[in-house]
Order: sequence, then C-alpha cells, then structure tokens
Amino acid sequence: MRAPVSEGYHETRRLMRELNLNTVCEEAACPNIGECWTKKHATVMILGDVCTRACAFCNVKTGMPRAVDPMEPENTAIAAAKMGLEHIVITSVDRDDLPDGGAMQFVKVIEALRRNTPSTTIEILTPDFRGKMRRAVEMICEAGPDVYNHNLETVPRLYPTIRPGARYYASLRLLEEVKAHNPLIFTKSGIMLGLGEQRLEVHQVMDDMRSAEVDFITMGQYLQPTPKHANVEEFVTPKAFTAYGAIARAKGFLQVASSPLTRSSYHAGDDFAVMRAAREEKLARVNKASRERAGD
Repeated sequence: MRAPVSEGYHETRRLMRELNLNTVCEEAACPNIGECWTKKHATVMILGDVCTRACAFCNVKTGMPRAVDPMEPENTAIAAAKMGLEHIVITSVDRDDLPDGGAMQFVKVIEALRRNTPSTTIEILTPDFRGKMRRAVEMICEAGPDVYNHNLETVPRLYPTIRPGARYYASLRLLEEVKAHNPLIFTKSGIMLGLGEQRLEVHQVMDDMRSAEVDFITMGQYLQPTPKHANVEEFVTPKAFTAYGAIARAKGFLQVASSPLTRSSYHAGDDFAVMRAAREEKLARVNKASRERAGD
C-alpha cells in the first residue's frame, strides 16, 4: 500500500483533529488508511481511544478510559456532513467500566447522524457488551442502524490467546439478538486469517455465522502491529482468500469480502449497496416463487 501523503489524507486528518474525534484507521494502524482517507472515508471510533481489554491482535491502547465526551455524537455528525459521506462506519473501544458498556453513546451518535445527515446510511461495529449485551443490543437496534457489525475475529480454539476477554459463543449470541430484535437490520461479522487457524475451523465459523443469520462476512490477513502482539503464523495467499470467499458465497451470505487487505470497514459503502441489492433480488425471487405456487 502507498504511504498516506495525499492532500485528501491530510484534509481528513485535520478534520478529525479539529472535531476531537478518534479513528480506528489510526489507532489500529490500518494499512488502507492512505487509500480511504484520500477518498475522505474514515471510521470514527467513539468512547475515547483507551480500551478496557487487551486483545493480542489489537493496537488500541489499554488502560482506564477517560470520561465519555458529550460532544462526540454531534461532532461525528458534523464530520459526516463536511466529508459528504453517503455511508459512515462507527466503532468503539470496549468500555467495560460503563454501566451500559457504552451502548447509549452509540444511540446518541445514530440519532445525531439521522438529524444532521438523514441520507447517510449508518453502519456500526460494536464490542460484545460483556454482561450487558441484551439491553445494549435492544437500545441500539431501536435507534435503527442500517448495518450492525460485530466481529468474531478468529476461530473458537484461539480465543484464550487471541481474544481472552471475550467468548466466542457470546459474540454469536449478540449477532442472533440483533436479528431477533429487527430482522431488517443487516448483520455483518469478520475474522482475521493467519493466526494459526485451520481451514475446516474457518468453514465452521462460516456455518456458525449463517446459523446466526449473518448477512455479510469479511476475511482479511492479520498483520502484527508491534512485536508485543500475536505473531503472524501464516501469510495466507490471495488464491486461498478467493477460495474461502467462494465457499462463503455457497453457504448463502448476501455479501462476502475476502482478500489479504480486507478490513471491516474497507469499501463498506460499496459493499452495503451490493448487499442491499442482493437482498432485494433474493426477496423478488421468493415473492415470484410464492406467486407461481399460488397460481398452481
């Protein structure tokens, strides 16, 4: 990937600093930042820049977070308006210190975006809200995001070392809860490859996601952010990513993104448009088949 040196990149960076907003693009050391920020696409990371978890793959700082910024929702909406975003992705750090895990801040951000940029479609990428999941999901679903993303990150066997503060099946239940509250919200989840997972384990994760009615799967190469983080066990070939993508499509996902540089919010707007069109096409086929059966 090219180094981030374009004027568009610097304009996006200045806007984020002026509005006191954090981005996962910077905090997670995303390799796509130069491309995305040049196009004025940025993923806002709410609830501060300090996480209460210490996952072995993640570059975000760990510690005791500061107080929640009450201006963050309005500033996020201002940024979306100034950047002319048709689709925005909002994520956050884990906030196990808050009674609601930070769910209300997601609600406030969604509401601010609906007021200020009503035509912008909204994708959220939330933590697992450990111990507070059901009420948190209910609150956020009632606010009405277009896409609800929660990443499984890796296969169950690797959770104790890669994602020790989380539980695989709790994350699956969160995705199921979203669909139970509102089947019309698109759900999305992703995993990293190259952490030592086996091929059949990846296939099982796909099956688990489909059992939870997940619409969109992302698969990308894990890259070690610093020597202190988990090692890269394998650089998965582009051919293998293509094969995983074909299997995922055969399993019935509405949308699949599978490549070494795929990340949760990379090309999210374009992918959302494809996913929405795929659902409409699927519904049209179902309705047509129903009419034909009724005619018989």
